[in-house]
Amino acid sequence: MADQRNYDVVIIGAGPAGLTAGLYTARAKLSTVVLEKELVGGQIANVEHVENFPGFPDGVGGYELGQLMQQQAEKFGATIIGAEATGLEIKEDNRKVVKTTQGDFETGVVIIAGAATRKKLGVPGEEEFIGRGVSYCATCDAPLFQDKMVAVVGGGDAAITEALHLAKFAAKVTLIHRRDELRATVLLRDRVLGEPKIDILWDTTVDEVVGETLVKRLKLNNVKTGAKAVLELDGIFVSIGFMPDTGFLKGVVHLDPIGHIITNDKMETDVPGILAAGDIRNSSVRQAITAAGDGATAAVTVEHFLNEQQK
Repeated sequence: MADQRNYDVVIIGAGPAGLTAGLYTARAKLSTVVLEKELVGGQIANVEHVENFPGFPDGVGGYELGQLMQQQAEKFGATIIGAEATGLEIKEDNRKVVKTTQGDFETGVVIIAGAATRKKLGVPGEEEFIGRGVSYCATCDAPLFQDKMVAVVGGGDAAITEALHLAKFAAKVTLIHRRDELRATVLLRDRVLGEPKIDILWDTTVDEVVGETLVKRLKLNNVKTGAKAVLELDGIFVSIGFMPDTGFLKGVVHLDPIGHIITNDKMETDVPGILAAGDIRNSSVRQAITAAGDGATAAVTVEHFLNEQQK
Protein backbone atom coordinates (compact mmCIF):
# COMPACT_ATOMS: atom_id res chain seq x y z
CA MET A 1 0.00 0.00 0.00
CA ALA A 2 1.52 3.32 -1.04
CA ASP A 3 1.96 6.05 1.57
CA GLN A 4 0.88 9.65 1.04
CA ARG A 5 3.94 10.61 -1.01
CA ASN A 6 4.92 7.28 -2.57
CA TYR A 7 2.95 6.02 -5.55
CA ASP A 8 3.30 3.40 -8.25
CA VAL A 9 2.56 6.08 -10.86
CA VAL A 10 2.76 9.86 -10.78
CA ILE A 11 1.01 11.63 -13.65
CA ILE A 12 1.79 15.28 -14.35
CA GLY A 13 -1.21 17.02 -15.91
CA ALA A 14 -4.96 16.44 -15.58
CA GLY A 15 -6.08 17.03 -19.14
CA PRO A 16 -7.60 14.28 -21.31
CA ALA A 17 -4.22 12.50 -21.56
CA GLY A 18 -3.46 12.59 -17.85
CA LEU A 19 -6.97 11.73 -16.69
CA THR A 20 -7.26 8.81 -19.12
CA ALA A 21 -3.86 7.52 -18.04
CA GLY A 22 -4.96 7.86 -14.42
CA LEU A 23 -8.18 5.99 -15.12
CA TYR A 24 -6.27 3.10 -16.71
CA THR A 25 -3.49 2.83 -14.12
CA ALA A 26 -5.86 3.13 -11.16
CA ARG A 27 -8.15 0.54 -12.72
CA ALA A 28 -5.10 -1.74 -12.99
CA LYS A 29 -4.74 -1.43 -9.20
CA LEU A 30 -1.65 0.77 -9.40
CA SER A 31 -1.56 3.54 -6.80
CA THR A 32 -1.89 6.69 -8.88
CA VAL A 33 -1.69 10.42 -8.25
CA VAL A 34 -2.46 13.03 -10.92
CA LEU A 35 -0.92 16.48 -10.42
CA GLU A 36 -2.55 19.53 -12.00
CA LYS A 37 -1.40 23.13 -11.59
CA GLU A 38 -4.53 24.76 -13.05
CA LEU A 39 -7.98 23.49 -14.07
CA VAL A 40 -8.76 19.79 -14.10
CA GLY A 41 -9.51 19.03 -17.74
CA GLY A 42 -6.55 21.05 -18.99
CA GLN A 43 -6.96 23.35 -21.96
CA ILE A 44 -10.24 21.76 -22.97
CA ALA A 45 -11.82 23.07 -19.75
CA ASN A 46 -11.71 26.54 -21.34
CA VAL A 47 -13.55 25.41 -24.48
CA GLU A 48 -17.21 26.34 -24.42
CA HIS A 49 -18.52 23.54 -26.63
CA VAL A 50 -16.71 20.39 -27.82
CA GLU A 51 -18.33 18.80 -30.88
CA ASN A 52 -15.80 16.17 -31.92
CA PHE A 53 -15.35 14.01 -28.83
CA PRO A 54 -16.93 10.56 -29.43
CA GLY A 55 -19.95 9.70 -27.33
CA PHE A 56 -21.46 13.20 -27.30
CA PRO A 57 -23.49 13.57 -30.52
CA ASP A 58 -24.83 16.96 -29.41
CA GLY A 59 -21.47 18.11 -28.12
CA VAL A 60 -20.40 18.75 -24.54
CA GLY A 61 -19.00 21.68 -22.59
CA GLY A 62 -15.24 21.46 -22.20
CA TYR A 63 -15.39 22.03 -18.44
CA GLU A 64 -18.10 19.39 -18.12
CA LEU A 65 -16.04 16.91 -20.11
CA GLY A 66 -13.08 17.48 -17.81
CA GLN A 67 -15.26 16.95 -14.74
CA LEU A 68 -16.65 13.69 -16.13
CA MET A 69 -13.13 12.41 -16.84
CA GLN A 70 -12.07 13.36 -13.33
CA GLN A 71 -15.03 11.54 -11.77
CA GLN A 72 -14.26 8.40 -13.75
CA ALA A 73 -10.57 8.40 -12.81
CA GLU A 74 -11.39 9.00 -9.14
CA LYS A 75 -14.04 6.26 -9.21
CA PHE A 76 -11.27 3.72 -9.80
CA GLY A 77 -9.00 5.17 -7.14
CA ALA A 78 -6.84 7.85 -8.77
CA THR A 79 -5.94 10.76 -6.47
CA ILE A 80 -5.93 14.25 -8.02
CA ILE A 81 -3.90 16.97 -6.32
CA GLY A 82 -3.50 20.62 -7.21
CA ALA A 83 0.26 21.09 -7.60
CA GLU A 84 2.75 22.34 -10.17
CA ALA A 85 5.70 20.11 -11.10
CA THR A 86 8.96 22.03 -10.73
CA GLY A 87 11.56 19.29 -11.13
CA LEU A 88 12.17 15.61 -11.78
CA GLU A 89 15.07 13.66 -10.29
CA ILE A 90 16.14 10.06 -10.83
CA LYS A 91 17.58 8.23 -7.81
CA GLU A 92 20.34 5.63 -7.93
CA ASP A 93 17.80 2.82 -7.69
CA ASN A 94 15.95 4.34 -10.70
CA ARG A 95 13.09 5.59 -8.52
CA LYS A 96 11.82 9.00 -9.59
CA VAL A 97 11.16 12.03 -7.43
CA VAL A 98 8.72 14.59 -8.79
CA LYS A 99 9.30 17.93 -7.11
CA THR A 100 6.23 20.16 -6.87
CA THR A 101 4.86 23.26 -5.22
CA GLN A 102 3.17 20.89 -2.75
CA GLY A 103 6.27 18.87 -1.90
CA ASP A 104 7.95 15.78 -3.35
CA PHE A 105 6.26 12.66 -4.75
CA GLU A 106 8.28 9.46 -5.15
CA THR A 107 7.33 6.87 -7.75
CA GLY A 108 8.50 4.07 -9.97
CA VAL A 109 6.97 5.60 -13.11
CA VAL A 110 6.15 9.11 -14.29
CA ILE A 111 3.72 9.94 -17.10
CA ILE A 112 4.16 13.54 -18.24
CA ALA A 113 0.84 14.76 -19.64
CA GLY A 114 1.12 18.45 -18.94
CA ALA A 115 0.01 20.93 -21.53
CA ALA A 116 1.55 24.24 -22.44
CA THR A 117 1.67 27.94 -21.77
CA ARG A 118 -0.03 30.29 -24.21
CA LYS A 119 2.39 32.09 -26.48
CA LYS A 120 2.51 35.85 -26.20
CA LEU A 121 2.94 38.39 -28.97
CA GLY A 122 6.00 39.89 -27.34
CA VAL A 123 5.13 43.42 -28.41
CA PRO A 124 5.19 46.68 -26.43
CA GLY A 125 2.13 47.16 -24.25
CA GLU A 126 1.11 43.50 -24.11
CA GLU A 127 2.36 42.75 -20.61
CA GLU A 128 1.31 46.17 -19.33
CA PHE A 129 -2.33 45.67 -20.28
CA ILE A 130 -2.84 42.03 -19.29
CA GLY A 131 -6.16 42.01 -17.44
CA ARG A 132 -6.90 45.53 -18.68
CA GLY A 133 -7.89 44.68 -22.22
CA VAL A 134 -5.33 42.00 -23.11
CA SER A 135 -6.62 38.45 -22.58
CA TYR A 136 -5.67 34.90 -23.55
CA CYS A 137 -9.03 33.24 -22.84
CA ALA A 138 -12.30 34.28 -24.48
CA THR A 139 -14.26 31.67 -22.56
CA CYS A 140 -13.05 33.31 -19.36
CA ASP A 141 -13.34 36.99 -20.31
CA ALA A 142 -15.83 37.39 -23.18
CA PRO A 143 -18.69 38.62 -20.92
CA LEU A 144 -16.51 41.57 -19.91
CA PHE A 145 -16.65 42.84 -23.49
CA GLN A 146 -20.42 42.97 -24.00
CA ASP A 147 -21.13 45.33 -26.93
CA LYS A 148 -17.43 46.26 -27.17
CA MET A 149 -14.98 46.23 -30.08
CA VAL A 150 -12.41 43.45 -29.78
CA ALA A 151 -9.75 41.66 -31.81
CA VAL A 152 -8.48 38.09 -31.86
CA VAL A 153 -4.93 37.40 -33.05
CA GLY A 154 -4.39 34.00 -34.69
CA GLY A 155 -5.65 31.76 -37.46
CA GLY A 156 -5.90 28.24 -36.08
CA ASP A 157 -8.78 26.30 -34.54
CA ALA A 158 -8.31 27.90 -31.14
CA ALA A 159 -8.34 31.45 -32.52
CA ILE A 160 -11.44 30.81 -34.63
CA THR A 161 -13.23 29.25 -31.68
CA GLU A 162 -12.32 32.31 -29.58
CA ALA A 163 -13.60 34.68 -32.27
CA LEU A 164 -16.90 32.84 -32.65
CA HIS A 165 -17.44 32.83 -28.90
CA LEU A 166 -16.65 36.54 -28.63
CA ALA A 167 -19.15 37.30 -31.41
CA LYS A 168 -21.90 36.31 -28.98
CA PHE A 169 -20.95 39.22 -26.72
CA ALA A 170 -18.96 41.87 -28.58
CA ALA A 171 -20.36 44.42 -31.01
CA LYS A 172 -17.61 43.55 -33.48
CA VAL A 173 -14.72 41.10 -33.64
CA THR A 174 -11.68 41.66 -35.86
CA LEU A 175 -9.63 38.54 -36.54
CA ILE A 176 -6.00 39.45 -37.20
CA HIS A 177 -3.98 36.81 -39.05
CA ARG A 178 -0.44 37.05 -40.37
CA ARG A 179 -1.17 34.82 -43.37
CA ASP A 180 -3.61 35.10 -46.28
CA GLU A 181 -5.59 31.98 -45.34
CA LEU A 182 -6.76 30.40 -42.11
CA ARG A 183 -5.16 27.25 -40.70
CA ALA A 184 -8.36 26.17 -38.95
CA THR A 185 -10.48 23.19 -39.96
CA VAL A 186 -12.94 23.64 -42.82
CA LEU A 187 -15.97 23.61 -40.52
CA LEU A 188 -14.59 26.41 -38.35
CA ARG A 189 -13.42 28.41 -41.37
CA ASP A 190 -16.89 28.28 -42.87
CA ARG A 191 -18.43 29.43 -39.61
CA VAL A 192 -16.14 32.38 -39.09
CA LEU A 193 -16.43 33.51 -42.72
CA GLY A 194 -20.20 33.38 -42.41
CA GLU A 195 -20.38 35.33 -39.14
CA PRO A 196 -21.43 38.94 -39.90
CA LYS A 197 -19.94 40.30 -36.68
CA ILE A 198 -16.44 39.08 -37.57
CA ASP A 199 -14.07 40.87 -39.95
CA ILE A 200 -10.68 39.46 -40.96
CA LEU A 201 -7.45 41.41 -41.44
CA TRP A 202 -5.19 39.23 -43.59
CA ASP A 203 -1.37 39.41 -43.75
CA THR A 204 -1.33 41.51 -40.60
CA THR A 205 0.62 41.50 -37.36
CA VAL A 206 0.39 43.57 -34.19
CA ASP A 207 3.28 45.97 -33.55
CA GLU A 208 2.06 47.51 -30.31
CA VAL A 209 -0.81 47.52 -27.81
CA VAL A 210 -1.67 51.10 -26.85
CA GLY A 211 -3.86 52.53 -24.12
CA GLU A 212 -4.10 54.55 -20.97
CA THR A 213 -5.77 52.80 -18.05
CA LEU A 214 -7.28 50.27 -20.49
CA VAL A 215 -6.46 49.16 -24.02
CA LYS A 216 -7.52 51.72 -26.63
CA ARG A 217 -5.94 50.71 -29.92
CA LEU A 218 -3.52 48.44 -31.77
CA LYS A 219 -0.71 49.48 -34.08
CA LEU A 220 -0.71 47.07 -37.01
CA ASN A 221 1.65 46.10 -39.81
CA ASN A 222 0.89 44.51 -43.18
CA VAL A 223 3.57 41.86 -43.65
CA LYS A 224 3.35 42.01 -47.46
CA THR A 225 3.20 45.75 -48.12
CA GLY A 226 4.70 47.15 -44.95
CA ALA A 227 1.71 49.49 -44.60
CA LYS A 228 0.97 50.65 -41.06
CA ALA A 229 -2.52 51.01 -39.58
CA VAL A 230 -4.27 51.70 -36.29
CA LEU A 231 -7.25 49.74 -35.02
CA GLU A 232 -9.40 51.33 -32.31
CA LEU A 233 -10.85 48.77 -29.90
CA ASP A 234 -11.51 47.79 -26.30
CA GLY A 235 -9.79 44.44 -26.03
CA ILE A 236 -7.42 42.00 -27.70
CA PHE A 237 -7.44 38.21 -27.34
CA VAL A 238 -4.16 36.48 -28.19
CA SER A 239 -4.47 32.93 -29.56
CA ILE A 240 -1.27 32.12 -31.45
CA GLY A 241 -0.42 28.74 -30.00
CA PHE A 242 1.30 27.25 -27.00
CA MET A 243 4.78 26.54 -25.68
CA PRO A 244 5.18 23.17 -23.94
CA ASP A 245 5.70 23.35 -20.18
CA THR A 246 8.88 21.30 -20.17
CA GLY A 247 11.44 23.71 -18.75
CA PHE A 248 11.76 21.55 -15.62
CA LEU A 249 12.66 18.55 -17.79
CA LYS A 250 15.72 19.94 -19.57
CA GLY A 251 18.60 17.53 -19.12
CA VAL A 252 16.25 14.80 -17.90
CA VAL A 253 14.57 13.57 -21.12
CA HIS A 254 15.14 14.24 -24.80
CA LEU A 255 13.25 17.31 -26.07
CA ASP A 256 12.84 18.65 -29.59
CA PRO A 257 14.05 22.21 -30.38
CA ILE A 258 10.68 23.70 -29.38
CA GLY A 259 10.57 21.80 -26.10
CA HIS A 260 8.16 18.97 -26.86
CA ILE A 261 9.07 15.57 -25.40
CA ILE A 262 10.26 13.00 -27.91
CA THR A 263 8.60 9.58 -27.52
CA ASN A 264 8.16 6.34 -29.39
CA ASP A 265 4.75 4.90 -30.29
CA LYS A 266 4.46 3.38 -26.80
CA MET A 267 4.77 6.90 -25.29
CA GLU A 268 8.21 6.01 -23.86
CA THR A 269 10.93 8.64 -23.62
CA ASP A 270 14.63 7.89 -23.74
CA VAL A 271 14.58 7.33 -19.95
CA PRO A 272 13.08 4.03 -18.69
CA GLY A 273 10.06 4.66 -16.51
CA ILE A 274 9.39 8.16 -17.84
CA LEU A 275 6.64 8.46 -20.45
CA ALA A 276 4.79 11.34 -22.09
CA ALA A 277 1.28 11.63 -23.49
CA GLY A 278 -0.87 14.24 -25.20
CA ASP A 279 -0.03 17.71 -26.44
CA ILE A 280 3.34 17.75 -24.73
CA ARG A 281 4.70 15.07 -27.11
CA ASN A 282 6.53 16.10 -30.26
CA SER A 283 4.29 14.13 -32.63
CA SER A 284 0.92 14.83 -31.00
CA VAL A 285 -2.09 15.66 -33.19
CA ARG A 286 -3.20 17.97 -30.34
CA GLN A 287 -6.81 16.90 -30.16
CA ALA A 288 -8.64 15.84 -26.99
CA ILE A 289 -9.45 12.39 -28.34
CA THR A 290 -5.87 11.65 -29.47
CA ALA A 291 -4.58 12.91 -26.11
CA ALA A 292 -6.91 10.45 -24.39
CA GLY A 293 -5.59 7.70 -26.68
CA ASP A 294 -2.01 8.65 -25.78
CA GLY A 295 -2.94 8.43 -22.11
CA ALA A 296 -4.39 4.95 -22.52
CA THR A 297 -1.32 3.79 -24.46
CA ALA A 298 1.02 5.21 -21.83
CA ALA A 299 -0.90 3.49 -19.05
CA VAL A 300 -0.80 0.10 -20.77
CA THR A 301 2.94 0.54 -21.37
CA VAL A 302 3.41 1.41 -17.69
CA GLU A 303 1.59 -1.72 -16.56
CA HIS A 304 3.83 -3.90 -18.73
CA PHE A 305 6.93 -2.01 -17.55
CA LEU A 306 6.14 -2.54 -13.87
CA ASN A 307 5.23 -6.20 -14.43
CA GLU A 308 8.64 -6.79 -16.07
CA GLN A 309 10.40 -5.12 -13.16
CA GLN A 310 8.74 -7.47 -10.71
CA LYS A 311 9.94 -10.61 -12.50
